[in-house]
Amino acid sequence: MNLQNMLNELESVDGEIIDRLAHVSRRHLFSMWATKAAKLAAPAVLTSALTNAYGQSGLPANVVDVLNFALTLEYLEAEFYIRGTETAGLIPSQYMKIFRQIRKHEEAHVRLLQSVLGMQAVPKPTFDFTGKGFYPTVFASFDTYLTLAQAFEDTGVRAYKGQATNLKNAPAILEVALNIHSVEARHASRLRELRGVKGWITGADSTALPAAIYAGENVTNQLGVELTSASGKSVEIVTESFDEPLSKQDVLAIVSQFLA
Repeated sequence: MNLQNMLNELESVDGEIIDRLAHVSRRHLFSMWATKAAKLAAPAVLTSALTNAYGQSGLPANVVDVLNFALTLEYLEAEFYIRGTETAGLIPSQYMKIFRQIRKHEEAHVRLLQSVLGMQAVPKPTFDFTGKGFYPTVFASFDTYLTLAQAFEDTGVRAYKGQATNLKNAPAILEVALNIHSVEARHASRLRELRGVKGWITGADSTALPAAIYAGENVTNQLGVELTSASGKSVEIVTESFDEPLSKQDVLAIVSQFLA
């Protein structure tokens, strides 16, 4: 494992991560890396630095739970894009650059979460991307593959949003989670457009995907304000202007279909 690559991956998700490591410079990390012992313990060295940067002697149990939940979703997405980009003839050449870039993002997310969690990181599950046989052509039909890509990204966006309040006791980690969340939203919007649907969600329109992914997206009341009457805008416009979170339980119910 290469420390420079790991630091670059961290910075690709959180551009200010090095600034947070106020107690340990990049040079100091590399000096530790230079020894044989540090090479053998590279992930532990970086995880220790991150833990200290966040002002924690150990991650709180609720933070570990949220990060492992996020890691499971990132495992799924990364594996999905790895298999897709490595399946000959699946992704049209004009779209390959997009999917390879998304793959890089998801792999960076996985490495970051693994580094922060260290030995507490959950192992990668085995996935069944056919969804228990419901999508048998996932790696044979680009239309099917693109449909599932949208499903995973739209679910991921709502999943990160749903866990935000559970990271209030770890503000630095919350900030990084929100950085990942916004990138997932960009993925979702681009993939939706490739499918020929709006880049945002209208009401609870599932665009022919499982309705559970979009359940509750038709909310028109925010902070006690009924926005259709307050703004004079249509239900469609109001619901497009706000995204709603999904609970961990709801997300796991959706994702469980794709666990082998």
